[in-house]
Amino acid sequence: MAGGSGNDQAPIIIKKIKRGEEGHHGGAWKVAYADFVTAMMAFFLLLWLLNVTTSEQKMGIADYFSPASPSKQESGAGGILSGRTITVEGSKANASSPPQITLPTPSIPSSNAPDDGMEDFESSADAAAGSEADGQGRSPYIEGMAELDAAGRRAEADRNRDGELSPEEVRDALAKLEQERFDEAVRKLRQAIQAVPEMQTLAESLIIDQTPEGLRIQLVDQFGYSMFPSGGAQMFPQTAQLLSAVAQAVARLPNRLSVTGHTDGLPFRQGAGFSNWELSTDRANASRRALEAAGVSPDRFESVIGRADKEHLFPEDPNSPRNRRISIVLLREQPIGEAANGP
Repeated sequence: MAGGSGNDQAPIIIKKIKRGEEGHHGGAWKVAYADFVTAMMAFFLLLWLLNVTTSEQKMGIADYFSPASPSKQESGAGGILSGRTITVEGSKANASSPPQITLPTPSIPSSNAPDDGMEDFESSADAAAGSEADGQGRSPYIEGMAELDAAGRRAEADRNRDGELSPEEVRDALAKLEQERFDEAVRKLRQAIQAVPEMQTLAESLIIDQTPEGLRIQLVDQFGYSMFPSGGAQMFPQTAQLLSAVAQAVARLPNRLSVTGHTDGLPFRQGAGFSNWELSTDRANASRRALEAAGVSPDRFESVIGRADKEHLFPEDPNSPRNRRISIVLLREQPIGEAANGP
């Protein structure tokens, strides 16, 4: 009432409103961010795996997902074993058991039989549609086919144009491809020397030729200039630079390497306890270490030997300084044939 006392006033009501959390304080964005970080981690892990995987490993993975003998039908008796099981020969089976087959054990060829490389190709060609030749890896024929496919040379290798490659066609195509790689390595090596003015004076010290063994690169001493100090195996800086150019030319090739050291006919003094045998071996090893430091894999070296003064470059002048040399041979994987020499 208007004229009432103060006790008749309406009570004060306090209303508390509890608001929800603001949108940017919620946790939904954290889940999305975690998914993004996980995806990025998987992506960079994939990039890393692709970077550290060799071409042979990638080819093996590809072969795993594309087997050489897939079944033409997806199920039933059209499978690889046509509905049969594999058991040990002589095992007991009841009448209700399905037909059984026994896989023959491959025979091991005699070590005394002649082997020029063609037997592996021929036997592999007969089983080219099958699995691996043995537990060590794929057969030479299948590996040769894979190498031709990687180089895009399979169609060129099919000389008969019948869609099938014989062992001879695969071998000749691989020999020709190897020879082309040798020629490309020589071209790159000469370009590398011409590109550096300080190395142009060493061009006369470089002798490159083709041998039945492989591509031979020789670093030869000149009159008034040596690759190593007299009686020592600590090479001069120019020698290391030249070996670095050789390493860059051959580093990407799969062929194995042979390094040989040679000396002239001048002997050490009597009682020195050191001879041209030790000197040539030490220089060959020093060259191997220089090639490894320049990027050649240590696994590629087939042999590192010293020949002392037994194989002169100029037999009529055994004391000539040009007999002192380092011979680096890029060993052939394929025999020389008409295909290797080109048309």
